[in-house]
Amino acid sequence: MTGLISVAGAAVVDSLENPKWLLVARRSAPPQFAGMWEFPGGKLEAGESFEDALHRELLEELGVTVRLGAEVEPQAGTGWPLNERAVMRVWFAELLDGEPRPLQDHDELRWVPLGNGDEASTLPWIPADLPIVQALLERVASGLLG
Repeated sequence: MTGLISVAGAAVVDSLENPKWLLVARRSAPPQFAGMWEFPGGKLEAGESFEDALHRELLEELGVTVRLGAEVEPQAGTGWPLNERAVMRVWFAELLDGEPRPLQDHDELRWVPLGNGDEASTLPWIPADLPIVQALLERVASGLLG
C-alpha cells in the first residue's frame, strides 16, 4: 500500500452560523478506543471525495444528512495525523435531516456546549483528536467559521 489512509471527520454543530453545541460520538470498538470520544466519520472509499465520504459515513453511522461548512484546517500538511499511516480532515457540519443515533461504531452520542469549551475539552478523546478539538474550540471562540 502506498500513501496515507485518508479519513473524513465531521464536527457536527447545532448551527454553522452561530454554533453553541457540538455532537460527539463515543467509540464502542476497537478495544483500545472503546469508551473514548471522537468526531464521527470514516475512511474514504476508492475514488471518493472527503465531502462525499462524510455524507455517506454520517448517514451510515448516525442516520443523518448534513450541510457542510468550513474545514477545521490542520496546522500543517494535508490533514491531522491520526497515526503513522492515516490522516484526517474535519469539516463543520449542520444537521439537515434525521435524529442522530449511534448506528455503527458508537454506543453513545452527546451534545456538548461550546461556550467555554470546558466540557468539550475534558472528555476522554481519542488522543489523535485532541489537537483537532483545540483548533475547533479556538475557531468557534474567535468566530472564524467561514
